[in-house]
Amino acid sequence: MKNLTISLDDKLLKQGREYARKHNLSLNRLLRNNLAKTFNPTATQWLDEALIIMDGTKARLKGRKWRREDIYDV
Repeated sequence: MKNLTISLDDKLLKQGREYARKHNLSLNRLLRNNLAKTFNPTATQWLDEALIIMDGTKARLKGRKWRREDIYDV
């Protein structure tokens, strides 16, 4: 794997680091993932990413059963 040096505005760098931290990613992985999505998009990639995020949450259902109608309750 090759290395790349880029220049970023301080504000953009800070925002990128905060976003990556909130999503349990390194900034390097965040950038690599976004470049990969840009050049190799797949129809189900968003679903894989959503499942990874859901698996990483601390939320628990506590026995609750979801119904299709629940997704419309905002």
